[in-house]
Amino acid sequence: MSATETPGKGERVADWLDGRLGIHSLGRKYLRKVFPDHWSFLLGEICLYSFVVLVLTGIFLTFFFHPSMNEVTYHGGYLPLNGVRMSEAYASTVRLSFDVRGGLLIRQLHHWAALVFVAGMLTHMMRHFFTGSFRKPREINWLFGWALLFLGLFEGLFGYSLPDDLLSGTGLRFVNGALLSVPVVGTYLSMFLFGGEFPGHDIVARFYSLHILIIPGIMAALVVAHLILVVYHKHTQFAGPGRTERNVVGTPFMPVYLAKAGGFFFLVFGALTLVAAVATINPVWVYGPFRPDQVSTGAQPDWYLGFAEGLVRVMPGWEITLWGHTLVLGVLIPVVVFPLLLVFIGVYPFLEARVTGDRREHHLLDRPRNRPVRTGIGAAWISLYLVLLAGGGNDIVATRLHLSINTVTWTVRVAVFVLPAIVFVVTRRVCLGLQLRDRELVLHGRETGVIKRMPNGEYVEVHQPLTRAELHTLTAHERPRELVEHERR
Repeated sequence: MSATETPGKGERVADWLDGRLGIHSLGRKYLRKVFPDHWSFLLGEICLYSFVVLVLTGIFLTFFFHPSMNEVTYHGGYLPLNGVRMSEAYASTVRLSFDVRGGLLIRQLHHWAALVFVAGMLTHMMRHFFTGSFRKPREINWLFGWALLFLGLFEGLFGYSLPDDLLSGTGLRFVNGALLSVPVVGTYLSMFLFGGEFPGHDIVARFYSLHILIIPGIMAALVVAHLILVVYHKHTQFAGPGRTERNVVGTPFMPVYLAKAGGFFFLVFGALTLVAAVATINPVWVYGPFRPDQVSTGAQPDWYLGFAEGLVRVMPGWEITLWGHTLVLGVLIPVVVFPLLLVFIGVYPFLEARVTGDRREHHLLDRPRNRPVRTGIGAAWISLYLVLLAGGGNDIVATRLHLSINTVTWTVRVAVFVLPAIVFVVTRRVCLGLQLRDRELVLHGRETGVIKRMPNGEYVEVHQPLTRAELHTLTAHERPRELVEHERR
């Protein structure tokens, strides 16, 4: 455009906004921000896109769900329940499933997205844990991610409890028992939560407010803060040629990364929709409405809370009486251990920094094998989680494998203490072995399988030297103390 031409209306608006908000300067700085390319970074995007799907489907569901425990008589499209007395919450859930066009698909999409969201967060955090990306200056962002995982567990519990069916009511009975086991204030906590004696008349309405307003609002704020810190601290990256603690090698946010992220969002959305369309989940019409005098057979929570139930199921039914008050240790101890397992993961960055004395900034990721102790701790924690998850379904395991439930329970009790220790030792030794293998590759190159006869008659195998890029990747780390001590011996 020449100096004599008059700027268009859109250009004038853009200039006006840029002069007051600095949009052009911000865009020039952040729209060209570089993002490294690695498949593991997609885990965080799966979490974000699942959260978006949850919000969109949740908005749809709020138009048809009635969070009330007032009793009504059902008359709707599901004939086996016609004439049955039930709460408005359960009746609206059944109507949503059978009488609202697309209602069942959206319900299942919401539930599947919740499962993938929590699974994505847990996997995403484990990726950060094993690669050490939680170190300075990203400890606060680690806490934001941990808080999202912690809130996600309870958000799932509240949403799972809203339909007021027999299965979710059984879960609420478990929650009530956990509250009652708290010394001194347990009965007060139960009365406060349920609005009276279990099951009360207000629990669905209270959980509904928490589920659609309070906790999602907090989580949305944490997501925004989490992403802002990701941009501010820049992305971590794995060691490689040209990659240092002071730069990032990858593709710019605009237009390359944005195009990839947009396409991946629709892939995640499509995959969740496909699963929701073909795989039934939480068929509340099969369980029937909740009644305090009934318990559904084979009741299991969603997988992410199965380890909490496992803690209770494998704990002996111990009770002690102090000053005329009975302490139900069989429930109280699991109630205390449950948050401690999660808190350990949350505070681990600070524990590692204190033990190792490492206060430096880190922008390059570790290969898990190069941190055998940390990798062993993470593997041990996962093994404990899986053991408790199996304990939460001890009745199902016993039935399917034709075993005694006592055998399964005692096996889990022993494994809770023994398996994590074994996993830690084995994982640590495997990491050290992989380190020694990498050392041999650096010193001698890769085996080719070609045998060559030397002039003196000796037969040797020909080794192919590694490229400079491979050598850099294998050597760009600090050597573990265990290997240094091994070589000295």
